[in-house]
Amino acid sequence: MIESIVSFLSELKVGARSLARSKGLTITVVLTLALGIGANAAMFSLVRGVLLRPLVNRDEDRLIYIRQSAPGEGDRNATFSVPEIADLRARVNLKTLSSFGEFSTLGFTLVGLGEPRSVQAGVVGGSYFQVMGLRPVLGRLLDEHDDGPNAAGAVVLTYRFWSTTLKRDPSVIGKHVRLDSFVDARPATVVGVLEPCVPYPQDTEIIANIVTSSHHLSATMVTGRIHRMTELFARLAPGADLETARAELGSVYEVMKREHPEAYPARADYRISAARLRDQLTSGARTILLVLMAASVLVFVIACSNVANLILARTVRRESELGIRAALGASTGALRRTLLAESLLLCVGGAALGIVLADPLVTVLARYASRYSVRALDLSVDASMLWVGAGLAVLAAALLAFVPRLPSSGGAQGFGLASGSTRITGVANRKLRVFAVIQIAASFVLVASAGAFVKTLVSLEAAQSPFETQHVLAVNVPVMHNGRTPRQVVDFYREAARRIRELPGVENVAVGSSVPWRDADFNFAFQVSADGHVPAAGEELLRTRIRIVSPGFFAALGLPVIEGRDFTDADRLGVEPVAIVSQSVAQRMFPGRDALNHYLAWTDPLLKFAPITSPTGLRIVGVVPDMDDINVVPKPAMTVYRPFDQEAVMGGGRMFVHAGSDPYALVTPIARILRNMSADQPVEHAATLADVRAEVLSSDRLNVVVFSVFAGVALLIAVVGVSGVLAFSVSGRTREFGIRLAVGSEPRHLLIRVIAEGAAMALGGLAVGLACGYGLAQVAGTFFGDLKMPGMLPVAGSALVLLLAAVIASLIPAARAARVDVMQALRTE
Repeated sequence: MIESIVSFLSELKVGARSLARSKGLTITVVLTLALGIGANAAMFSLVRGVLLRPLVNRDEDRLIYIRQSAPGEGDRNATFSVPEIADLRARVNLKTLSSFGEFSTLGFTLVGLGEPRSVQAGVVGGSYFQVMGLRPVLGRLLDEHDDGPNAAGAVVLTYRFWSTTLKRDPSVIGKHVRLDSFVDARPATVVGVLEPCVPYPQDTEIIANIVTSSHHLSATMVTGRIHRMTELFARLAPGADLETARAELGSVYEVMKREHPEAYPARADYRISAARLRDQLTSGARTILLVLMAASVLVFVIACSNVANLILARTVRRESELGIRAALGASTGALRRTLLAESLLLCVGGAALGIVLADPLVTVLARYASRYSVRALDLSVDASMLWVGAGLAVLAAALLAFVPRLPSSGGAQGFGLASGSTRITGVANRKLRVFAVIQIAASFVLVASAGAFVKTLVSLEAAQSPFETQHVLAVNVPVMHNGRTPRQVVDFYREAARRIRELPGVENVAVGSSVPWRDADFNFAFQVSADGHVPAAGEELLRTRIRIVSPGFFAALGLPVIEGRDFTDADRLGVEPVAIVSQSVAQRMFPGRDALNHYLAWTDPLLKFAPITSPTGLRIVGVVPDMDDINVVPKPAMTVYRPFDQEAVMGGGRMFVHAGSDPYALVTPIARILRNMSADQPVEHAATLADVRAEVLSSDRLNVVVFSVFAGVALLIAVVGVSGVLAFSVSGRTREFGIRLAVGSEPRHLLIRVIAEGAAMALGGLAVGLACGYGLAQVAGTFFGDLKMPGMLPVAGSALVLLLAAVIASLIPAARAARVDVMQALRTE
């Protein structure tokens, strides 16, 4: 054993001296392997940190997320109502699920901790933190003493909000704050700061008890079975497993559906499911991270194939040396150990440099992945990256050591090898070309994937918005109900709009309930009927979005009123309720007829839980073009608009300023006006609609950048590989080319021949890549339902790029072949 180690150490010394004599090859191999190993080590750290790292929650393997869905209505997460949660608590066996915790997402305006601001909040029961298995870093968390309508308002801050927004101020505990919701304002006290963890939803900033939301205390919330707005968590009882819990939940749920058929219409296909909390938290990032992991593996395959070509070419040139050693009695095993020592030195050097490259790469990728999972923000490089780098180095070294074919110890063969110049055998030539084909195939998959992202981005960027975006400034101005009546809320926005309209450069000002694209979550659609409209047999009831806007809203966004009129100041609360409809609604409800002066009525049972002022008798006074404020690529928009003066409780919160010049020059004056009117008024997220759209598309741009970088590196390595194979082939065929020229062949024929060989390798790689890529996509599609095949344009474009790259890579070796000196070539042997 000791002798073997000493012998191998000696081989390492010999290998180091040999590589030192081939500095160009050594540097090329180390850099190529560093790219492959660095990318994989970084991606492994990212995948491990986001998908595999345990949560900080106590006994997190027992923590589950329960989901109710209605696929028949396209609702992947319908959440739960209070009566549904009560049924599950009462009927599920405690030996299966020991406890439940509920969480309702709500937006508050937080006043009392520095600048007034809108915050994403969670309203929870007293059992929530106990079920989630979380602890405080300051103060305490909410418990059963914070339940009930008579409890004092209490707030817990998430660690990220406390550390980033409040700069870890320890004096925050005990401070009194005010929480303004869409209904009213409630006082509360900050009682604790949550430990660093991943909240769900992940953008949650504060967590409050139920008494802080008067809506949660209302009868409609407590008794409404279809009033679903609460997420549900549970903890597995000791000895119970997830499958048992799923079966138990499914059994109880079927009973609930039979007892309350009106709450679970057959067309909606209501279902219940359960998953481990970690899987739920990482579901948004899983697909993109695993696709990136596959991309980094392809880069590693390309790098190893390229390096294998270089090592194989070097081995062919060393056949004389290896042949002499074999003739002198060196065994195949001894020769293989020599190659293994050299390969190990190269791969260890590549791995060391790869780990150095991986550190900043992890930072970049983590920032990218944080858009899909907040866990990426807490990512740090640990020892696991070193193990990954070492493992990849050993794998690459073993592969490279066993690629070349070695001479046997027969003396005749050994001296035969020693006596000739460099010759490329058929086996070696085939191996070189096979590795080149592998590189092109893997590159094709990556380039086609990047092309698909580019095509998607181009189509999104090219989509034309139906309304003005460059000169319209959108500002979040949340409704503050603190002591105000609905009439006073309307008057505040009316006066604010009047003062802003007087600013130089302002052409129009309006109030709305949602900013296009930014407020895409405000995508609720409700059933509506109209007088004179009789649904055809089997026709689904029309569902429309509700948008609350002030007079001048359409003019501010550059939308014309096609028929009828805009809202006016006369459309106030207490007079006839009116509405404006989108063109698609008018055509659907009144085909071939005039929609004006017909009446609409909301028929959706869910609206009894919303503070709609006039659910029926809405006279249509205008028709406007479709304004899809959800999708970047516009689709037909079924929208009903109501005047802000008549729906003050539901509307407001967003101001739109149409500027004649630079909209951003108005931000400071607008904020000053609003703060002078109300010192507690938040003024947030001022941006033109064009920039809001650009922000929505930023994820698509990042996808393009990341995958283009992977594809670019792969393409560069593959091009170098093809050029190297052809260059080596030309150097070993000098005599052949000389003979061809001597018997009358034209130099251009040799040029075309070598280029054709490069093109043939590229076509072979494209065919293999197409087949493998299709197979991988089919397999991946069984695990990731949202994974789509690239279209014909990205595939064809990627094939053309690779073919052109291969032809260009072939030009230098081809030109060298065409310039072969006939007499010199014939003297080579």
